[in-house]
Amino acid sequence: MDEVSTPPPGWRGRHRLAVPEELTPAPASPPSGRNVPVAIAVGVGMGAVALAPLLLYRPAFAGLIAIAVGIGIWELVGALNSREIRPPLLPLLIGGVGTTVLTWFTGAEALVVGVTVTLVAAMLWRMPDGPIGYGRDISAAALVAVYVPLLAGFVVLLVAPDDGALRVIAFLLTAVCSDTGGFVVGSMFGKHRMSPLVSPKKSWEGFAGSLFFCMLSGVAFFTLGFDASAIAGAVFGLSIAVAATVGDLAESLIKRDLRVKDMGNLLPAHGGFMDRFDSLLAAAPVAYLLLTLFAPPQ
Repeated sequence: MDEVSTPPPGWRGRHRLAVPEELTPAPASPPSGRNVPVAIAVGVGMGAVALAPLLLYRPAFAGLIAIAVGIGIWELVGALNSREIRPPLLPLLIGGVGTTVLTWFTGAEALVVGVTVTLVAAMLWRMPDGPIGYGRDISAAALVAVYVPLLAGFVVLLVAPDDGALRVIAFLLTAVCSDTGGFVVGSMFGKHRMSPLVSPKKSWEGFAGSLFFCMLSGVAFFTLGFDASAIAGAVFGLSIAVAATVGDLAESLIKRDLRVKDMGNLLPAHGGFMDRFDSLLAAAPVAYLLLTLFAPPQ
């Protein structure tokens, strides 16, 4: 990697961290078709990696979430760096990963306190670099801290109860139904674009498919897994579909604003971690709140 003669704002010269090539945002390029077989294989592989610790040893799953948080922070900071926006990487990494781990041991209190401490640490870390761009960099740090460790922390809260594995599976499969249902129905019947300026491929027909399949998944899990009402399951599924779609659109807006095609290229045919898990991050707090309300842990 080429050396930088003058440390840019937000990066302490003696503590500067280089973002590895595989985690840096891919430059914008003309849209091309995704390699579907590779995408499916990578998706199945990620599912297997997540499912094993989830079913066998839940603390290891929480550790897996912490690793994903670290990668997500690195990718998002790298994407911001591409537009000369430089949130302090080191305090965000340490604080974000530490918050995720502590949330497993302490609960929601650690999540709130950890994100707050992370933001304060980022503000202090950035101060020696001077006032130029300070507000910009700290605002970006707040985005990173909220978007990645705070939202991912709700997945840790989901897995914490004794039936946490079932709760996470219900959340993940319902969110997958949003992507799958939207893709299948949108590919077959999509004619009316949902948001041409943000995500030209999304259609209202595809969104209807997401709603339908998510509601089916929610009803199935709530009636068969949690012994709760079908209506609650339908509300759960509908809410997950809406949240997942909002998360996907928000990620698209961020990438378009930063003029990057993908947040990274770590996952073949998917892009980066943040490209794959954007909808899950947005849906995680919704899943936690609704499962706690409609199917509280025993």
